[in-house]
Amino acid sequence: MPSRYRQQLWFKPRLTGLLLAMVVAPVASIAEEHSRQSPSAAEIDWRPRSELPPEVQAQVPVFCGGGYLPSTSASGDIPVLSAGAVGDQPLEASALDARYKVDAELYLKGDVRLRQGSFQASGSEARYNTQSGQLSLQGPMVSRGEGFLLTGENAHYSADSGQLDINTATFLLHQSELRGEASSLSRVGENQVLITDGLLTTCGPGENDWAIVASDIKLDQAEGFGTAKHVRLEVLDAPVFYWPYITFPIDDRRKTGFLYPQFGSSSAGSGAFFALPYYLNLAPHYDATLTPQYIHGRGLFTEAEGRYLSRYGESVLQLGYIDDDPAYKDEVAGADGERWALDFSTRASFGGGWRGYGDFSVVSDEDYLSDLNRSLEIDQTTHLQRRGGVSYSDRYQYFDAYLNDYQTVAERIADVNKPYAQLPEVLYAGAVDVGAFQTGIESQYTWFYRDNDNLTGLDKANGHRLRAIPEVALPMRALWGFSRPSVSLDYTRYELEDYTLANSSIDRTVPVFEWDNGLYFDRRSSLFDIPYNQTLEPRLYYAWADADADQNDIPDFDTDVKSFRFDQLFERNRFNGGDRVGDANQLTVALTSRFNDLITGAERARISIGQIRYFDDRDVNLFGAGASDRANSPLAGELVLNPLDNLEIRTSGLWDHDTQKTEEGRSQLIFHSEDYRYLATLGHTYSRPDELEQTDIGTVFPVTNKLSAIGRWVWDSELDRTVGSLAGLEYNNCCWSFQVVHQNYLTDDEQLDTRLLFRIELKGLGGSGGASNSIGDAIYGYDERERRRFGTRYR
Repeated sequence: MPSRYRQQLWFKPRLTGLLLAMVVAPVASIAEEHSRQSPSAAEIDWRPRSELPPEVQAQVPVFCGGGYLPSTSASGDIPVLSAGAVGDQPLEASALDARYKVDAELYLKGDVRLRQGSFQASGSEARYNTQSGQLSLQGPMVSRGEGFLLTGENAHYSADSGQLDINTATFLLHQSELRGEASSLSRVGENQVLITDGLLTTCGPGENDWAIVASDIKLDQAEGFGTAKHVRLEVLDAPVFYWPYITFPIDDRRKTGFLYPQFGSSSAGSGAFFALPYYLNLAPHYDATLTPQYIHGRGLFTEAEGRYLSRYGESVLQLGYIDDDPAYKDEVAGADGERWALDFSTRASFGGGWRGYGDFSVVSDEDYLSDLNRSLEIDQTTHLQRRGGVSYSDRYQYFDAYLNDYQTVAERIADVNKPYAQLPEVLYAGAVDVGAFQTGIESQYTWFYRDNDNLTGLDKANGHRLRAIPEVALPMRALWGFSRPSVSLDYTRYELEDYTLANSSIDRTVPVFEWDNGLYFDRRSSLFDIPYNQTLEPRLYYAWADADADQNDIPDFDTDVKSFRFDQLFERNRFNGGDRVGDANQLTVALTSRFNDLITGAERARISIGQIRYFDDRDVNLFGAGASDRANSPLAGELVLNPLDNLEIRTSGLWDHDTQKTEEGRSQLIFHSEDYRYLATLGHTYSRPDELEQTDIGTVFPVTNKLSAIGRWVWDSELDRTVGSLAGLEYNNCCWSFQVVHQNYLTDDEQLDTRLLFRIELKGLGGSGGASNSIGDAIYGYDERERRRFGTRYR
């Protein structure tokens, strides 16, 4: 007779089996919808946003109406067992009514609960054959495991092998938030699952905005991939794409196959393009991606990327090729239409402080990067660098030896303005303490080469340059300040080739004296009940260098006049490179004040101002540039404000008190909300010598919880025109997102090119299009926003 009390029994299976730990993987599929009275797996664990615990609710994006929260299944009197092989674990059962026929069958009825190792299920009735180890469970069946939940009308389970067959099944994977349905689901082996007539999606219960439907799906956890036949992508229950057969990854391991397609439109690219990347998982330590794409007006264009990982580091090779570009032949007279590009980079760490590196880029023509490039990690530029070498560093010394050359992409650049190659350049720097003194040396050897056959005079010269700067200093430090007097000798020797104006061997020796001093004062106070520490840091820096005024008999291999900034107040040489050593007799007076939050340790504000007083005229020049007879530099200042952790205001500039005018200025405001949903940037750049004044504004602004507006605008006041713009919309919900962006950008010929970019992302399947990359380049903080958008939400 039925008992009003729960019956509990334990049976030892006859054979060794395996526990049900894998059942479904993150990319499983499922079948047609069936009307049910009992809730699906997703409906069981779905919680509206308002019912989620506060700590979980805070992690759910605002555009999601809720989330999955695994409920604690009632186990009654069944003890929790640790995972192990199924056949080695007893089958535990409980029910309101139990009937047992010795050595034949166990019948359970009413609130049936079963457990064997990690396998756990409940239903209304169960029959267990003690001879065969087969168990039949009537629904509504619910089975919960670590990270997944299954339901079904009925199920068959082998206590010996762990095989589980479920009819009219639904499932939910909590980590990937993947839910689905199937007419039948079978775990047929230790690592294999078969799904018949399956449907899967990451949308919430009852929201099939998109779904993947397939007739037969096989998941293999041992290999890390699944296969499916007769697969279609459905949007709002309407089929939009069909694959007769696909393979796909079900974990983090890589798998050969097609990636998500990419598409967009560009005026520079002659219109719309469509790309279908194909990934090749060739070996654990190397792989490749082949991306054939069709560009309207240009034809078939192919890009390829290969990656190789060794125990020393990673190497990446990228290629682009189009056999016949009709648009380019129309634009460039005499062009044959064949265009190509190559980019190679490598990084290696050999241990013991030794490293190696290499970068090589080449393109077939100057318009390739603006017309075709989509994946090569090189931007539109006038010169492409080729550099490779080895370096070593430790606490006391640094060594770097490399070869460096360039491809000048822009044909309009004259030979005299093309950069020199360094074949090679060797750098060494070291320092050692000798008692209270510190001695050190900086040195450089370079062989400069350029094809100068069409040039004359200094411009025709190639040659070797050796530069060494030994130094002796007396560093003194205390909590309240520092002082560092030093003397050095800046020595340079040239051995020149193809040089007829003077002696091809040139020596230059410049004695240098520097004395850097600083004091540190601080006080504590409070503002708006927040304690802070304010510092006052005066600094005096004196530099003297007795350099020969006339150095213009030396070629200009790598030298330019530095742009004057606040940091240059504390540098004695006003030239970059090694072909000019500036004369100096000058004193810098500067003052910095900081405000540090004593609760968080954050620097909330910093203001700095300084000026150089020149005691002598600066006579050394670079063919007329860099010399001056003024007694004072412009006032250089910086202001950085961080009133909030997510708000930063920066401004810097130069003000000339002689002319009472601002020479240069750069201001920038950067704001983002804590979750990066709101982004705003405002910038202004001004340079009177360069006749440049630009204003740029960028924002990502949520219109609703799901819809955001994206924009950036750059206005040039001197040209009285827009030089760049970006405008778009972004839609997000819990299972997919869409971006459309219209972008204008200024090309080298000062024309605005236009492109229209799209991106569609189905959560769990990846995205298509390139809109996000352009937005990330234009608006500060957008990449972080993308990272958080579908990041960790709840577990």
